[in-house]
Amino acid sequence: MALAPKGKLDGGADVRSDINVTPLVDVMLVLLIIFMVITPLLQKGVDVNLPQTTTPEKMPESPRQLDVAIKRDGSVFVGPTRIAKEAVLQVLKDIHAQTPDKDVVLKADQTLKYKEVRDLMRTVNEAGFEDVGLVTQKKGGGS
Repeated sequence: MALAPKGKLDGGADVRSDINVTPLVDVMLVLLIIFMVITPLLQKGVDVNLPQTTTPEKMPESPRQLDVAIKRDGSVFVGPTRIAKEAVLQVLKDIHAQTPDKDVVLKADQTLKYKEVRDLMRTVNEAGFEDVGLVTQKKGGGS
């Protein structure tokens, strides 16, 4: 039994000790593409056709934020949960009792009459939340 010379295999080829990074780059590019496609789809809360403005003020999302949405048909959502109109005040009061420091952000469909939006804002104020922000979308683009 003979040993191969140092650095040679049985066929006489040199042993390569460097790492082949091509599979790593392939995997990273696939992950990048997946995240680029999925990220815009991860809208927080309920999907609502937002009103459009020319210069909406940017407000970063935070864990203290409470999303309240009202859709075209008048259905109200607190977070992802649909709430009956009669129970909205009580649900918001319960949330305010547990976490009074929440920032309320209201997403209202652009086809709603302002009276309906104003009534929901009044309900949020009656529950104890003082500041209510309205979410809008920039004209001709994303939110």
